[in-house]
Amino acid sequence: MQKIKGLMFDIGGVLYVGDVPIQGANETLNTLRNYFPMRFITNTTRRTPATILHKLETMQFSLQPDELFTALDATKAFLSRHQAKAYTILTDEAKAYFSEFHSNQADFVVVGDAHLNFDYTHLNGAFRALEQGAGLIAAAKNRYFLDSDGSRSMDAGGFIAALEYAANCEATIIGKPSQAFFHLVADSMQLLPDEILMIGDDIESDIKGAQDAGLKAALVKTGKFHPDDLHKNIKPDFILDDVTQLSSIFNI
Repeated sequence: MQKIKGLMFDIGGVLYVGDVPIQGANETLNTLRNYFPMRFITNTTRRTPATILHKLETMQFSLQPDELFTALDATKAFLSRHQAKAYTILTDEAKAYFSEFHSNQADFVVVGDAHLNFDYTHLNGAFRALEQGAGLIAAAKNRYFLDSDGSRSMDAGGFIAALEYAANCEATIIGKPSQAFFHLVADSMQLLPDEILMIGDDIESDIKGAQDAGLKAALVKTGKFHPDDLHKNIKPDFILDDVTQLSSIFNI
């Protein structure tokens, strides 16, 4: 593990579950900060980056804004880079975050976890924009997430798949498991991908996504982890009961 020079953390399910921090997570981060630069990445798209930071602060996690990389951030940067307009299927909070890009003549349809806004009116509006030539952007395409009641809930992936099927197109994925997303975060650390360890609870987006991008990956048995994950054809570099076991990996 001497080659590891930086750490990337998923947030929900790794640092906290629902509104409850993982016991000892904050202390573990504070210790590891003495040895490694860190970045915190998330496919959470219901809330804006500012709201996510505030939630972490209320749990006593200390993050700098430039350490947080979200799928919404990356999607916004994509639209800015292309000087594009968008039709969005997002929560009201996230939709307001994209207000400068809204237009009836959309270059892209942007879909995140829209929660109660996944209704026929929004989905059909997106379908019609796609029919008129707009591209489809998945801010994130997760299948499910661990909800605050401790059970899994549908994420945006199924709705994005429905639009892909209806409009006969393929979405561009901006957040995890996009290699470009992992490399963007690695560049911010001025490290090569294979010098970074990703810690996550999602066997596909976090672990396989990171490994495909050239990172090492540690799977934690918290959050959305399920024992069946260990029987998939994905082999994490490390399997941890929770994030606090990171210190033992590095003998810290």
